[in-house]
Amino acid sequence: MLPEVRQRKIVELVSERDGCSVEELSEKMDCSKATIRRDLNELADRQLLERSHGGAVPATSVGQEQSYRQKEVQNLDAKIKIAERAVEEVHDNQVVFFDAGSTTMQVAKQLPANDTVLAVTNSPLQAIQLDDDGTEVKLTGGSLRRPTRALVGPSAERFMERMTFDVLFLGTNAINAEGGLMTPNEDEARIKELMIEKSHRVVLVADGSKLGEQSFISFADISDIDVFVTDVDVPTDLAEQFESADVTLAEER
Repeated sequence: MLPEVRQRKIVELVSERDGCSVEELSEKMDCSKATIRRDLNELADRQLLERSHGGAVPATSVGQEQSYRQKEVQNLDAKIKIAERAVEEVHDNQVVFFDAGSTTMQVAKQLPANDTVLAVTNSPLQAIQLDDDGTEVKLTGGSLRRPTRALVGPSAERFMERMTFDVLFLGTNAINAEGGLMTPNEDEARIKELMIEKSHRVVLVADGSKLGEQSFISFADISDIDVFVTDVDVPTDLAEQFESADVTLAEER
């Protein structure tokens, strides 16, 4: 197993189990404890987890927001599957908005070369990815939020208010039966509200870890979504809400 693959799986296991010992990880990864210790030290230096006595714990606790670097290595296989289905929503001659986020980044990576598509994003990272792949790109402008690498604030909001998009690929921190779609930051919530308001078709992309979770601010109702692409069976209470709102569910496993 390549070191980068092993380290990604370590981060996923530590996050899923709310902590793992060196012994557990050594057994799961089928490698020596010395190798695991080196991996944990490197991942801790990169702030992707925190070292604990005899192992590691997730780098964030309740009420804190994970960084983009943490999110981009979590559930990567699921995010790729989601992205492969999501790009089917893009057609020729469309203006497509890519919300900042690790899952929407995978959608950007899966977008087929198409010189008739105009991409718009509030993510400098995605703008570079799309441009490298030959897609014409516009950035919203605004202030860069370090945790998520998203552009937000008054300049970004003014840009959004002037625009209209055919398709939006939207990310979220939590999907809750009572609160709808939620995020921990007020500035990002406002940008997401404008994305939805300005888009004819909204495609929500989120892996199963977001289902049933709760965050600080609600920015959209389930009824604001047209398509939801995920990697798991949606729990009954949420599935019923999506069905009532006439949302297309695409469960890619």
